[in-house]
Amino acid sequence: MRKSLMALAAVASLAAGAAQAESAAYAIDPTHTYATFEIGHFGTSTNRGRFDRKEGTIRFDRAGKTGKVDVTIDVTSINTGFEAFNKHLQSADLFDAAKYPTAKFSSDKFSFNGDKVSVITGTLTLLGKTLPVTLKATEFNCYQNPMNKKEVCGGDFETTIDRTQWGMNYGIDWGFPKDVRLIVQVEATKL
Repeated sequence: MRKSLMALAAVASLAAGAAQAESAAYAIDPTHTYATFEIGHFGTSTNRGRFDRKEGTIRFDRAGKTGKVDVTIDVTSINTGFEAFNKHLQSADLFDAAKYPTAKFSSDKFSFNGDKVSVITGTLTLLGKTLPVTLKATEFNCYQNPMNKKEVCGGDFETTIDRTQWGMNYGIDWGFPKDVRLIVQVEATKL
């Protein structure tokens, strides 16, 4: 009986080690990764913008169904297609980019539906304040890139946040909505 328990413990240890060994590092592909936002404008249209500069690391283990992500967004790279609006968004009224030039999303909790990531739960640091955020996957896939012959994993993720929780209150008294939809498109190449 004791030998059986020891053998079972050895197998479990090997299996845990094998699953851990499959964890791999991925580099974010900046040409296929964007963080965008949408917010209503007086109930008539939707203002949209994106952040053009971002960097980060991802660790991902499909077999072990675990992951870790740290992404930093350069708030000064905000791009709405209209320079005056970009400057206002960067001002102390909203993102206060001079004082807080970056935003950061971090997570070490990935949820799966089968073998695909369905939810990433983490924190968003914005305006110096860190709060929980859950990103839901609307798409997720891993594939062998035919051009660089490396594995690429990625997807489309989204959430809606209440910007006032981070102290971004500009325009609330005039009827601007507090809810902002965040859409994150990400692809990362296995190192």
